[in-house]
Amino acid sequence: MLLAEDDRAIRHALERALTLEGYQVTAVADGVEALAQAHRTPPDVLVLDVMMPGIDGLQVCRVLRAEGDRTPILMLTALVETQDRIAGLDAGADDYVVKPFDVEEVFARLRALLRRTSPDGMAPVGAAPKAVVPELPEGRIEAAGLRMDIQARRAWRGTRELELTRTEFELLELLVRNAGIVLDHSTIYDRIWGYDFGPGSKNLAVYVGYLRRKLDDPGAPQLIHTVRGVGYVLRED
Repeated sequence: MLLAEDDRAIRHALERALTLEGYQVTAVADGVEALAQAHRTPPDVLVLDVMMPGIDGLQVCRVLRAEGDRTPILMLTALVETQDRIAGLDAGADDYVVKPFDVEEVFARLRALLRRTSPDGMAPVGAAPKAVVPELPEGRIEAAGLRMDIQARRAWRGTRELELTRTEFELLELLVRNAGIVLDHSTIYDRIWGYDFGPGSKNLAVYVGYLRRKLDDPGAPQLIHTVRGVGYVLRED
């Protein structure tokens, strides 16, 4: 793990806690060091503070994503406004934790990120609705005018290819595999993040909003529908 945090007390405390949890941690104090270390020894996961001197966490994230680096990234931020958190997701982060945080929540989110990159990362968690979209040859699935190549991690609406982050792709894959079935919030959180962050979390709504904007075609029907008080469903009305 690569940890970048400019606050010495937080950095040392997190480094110690994560080491005790079993992670091999390389801790740095700013974005310049983070980029250099990521290039020198690519980590399995990055934990980046947003507000660091010089190159901040958002810029580190943007640079790595522009280079094609898909390593899972967890952002640490003291910024509590929704737009600030959205900026982190826009930069390519996979998840975020707002300061002050409970270290157990950091552990849970890291486990979820790493589980998603494991070979069986999309395995069902608990009881879940049965998929209604059959697997097509060569790892492709289709529903509601959407096509996905799971192995190549590419997706299209009609002939237009969609530019999706890791989390957006996995969320869309879950919806496509269960097209026509209403997936409740807990099921989606378990499948995508491996952890139910509770009714107060805005993570899911933010990602659904991103997907809707990327799926949107002028004059075409909306594909992701909100079932108030329950969850979301993919269908072509």
